[in-house]
Amino acid sequence: MQRVFVTGATGFVGRAVVHALRADGYIVRCLVRRGSERDLHGLGAIERVEGDVLIRRGLAEDIAGCEAVIHLVGIIREHLALGITFENVHTRGTLNVLEAAVEAGVRRYLHMSALGTRGDARSRYHRTKWAAEEAIRASSLSWTIFRPSVIYGRGDGFVSMLARMVRRLPVVPVIGDGSQRLQPVAVEQVAEGFSRALALPGTVKQAYEVGGPDAVALGDLLDLIGEIVGRRRVLKLHVPLGLVRRTTRVLHPLPYFPLTPDQLLMLEEENTCDPTPFFSAFGMTPTALAIGLRRMLAP
Repeated sequence: MQRVFVTGATGFVGRAVVHALRADGYIVRCLVRRGSERDLHGLGAIERVEGDVLIRRGLAEDIAGCEAVIHLVGIIREHLALGITFENVHTRGTLNVLEAAVEAGVRRYLHMSALGTRGDARSRYHRTKWAAEEAIRASSLSWTIFRPSVIYGRGDGFVSMLARMVRRLPVVPVIGDGSQRLQPVAVEQVAEGFSRALALPGTVKQAYEVGGPDAVALGDLLDLIGEIVGRRRVLKLHVPLGLVRRTTRVLHPLPYFPLTPDQLLMLEEENTCDPTPFFSAFGMTPTALAIGLRRMLAP
């Protein structure tokens, strides 16, 4: 029975990946930062080791005895005072895990990147993700990279927020004209892709763009959520992009402000792909967005 080392196991995607791995018969060892142990509640019989991807020392010993590494750690917002930056977490953290995996004798490595990742991206989030990918491609490991669009499911950080606004606000604010398209994908299908990749040699040295079967404009996504939660019409307030940019530049350091300049750059871009290679490679039937959202938002 294979043992798999997972970073980021306490996160939204990480928990789903752990469940998928255990369902497929793998032994799972989770890297847990001190103070995060309670976030593992409900994951069942897993091995736990204390550590941090930002601390290289001891990481190889934590990985020793595992046949594969799944690296999921990532951030969407920086905390400069704590040294939690995109460069530190996405790039240096990945380098630490790669080096430790090689030292521990691991050959198989699966990595969570993001759709839109490229060297000339406008956002630092995507550029640091690209730097991590470049390090992976240059390594000696048998790697597979996943680049998902927005991942949704119970406990996510984006679609759940939209659903709360639709349910509670008389008018929902929308950045710009709301025509930016994204391709939400169900977290269970992303997790299953990670688990199945371990047994599929054909996925080695492949990067998969991951999205659901339905590309949808942000405004239309709000309408779909409204239909599912029983709100006949979702009233929207379209906030000019220039105003949002100026406000975000000033207010983003405040902990309660929901947006950063880097996040805004990403929201301005389309976030779509052709997911056919992903679903074909992993033998899955894509879950339609309306069906997945109904499951997620059901009482």
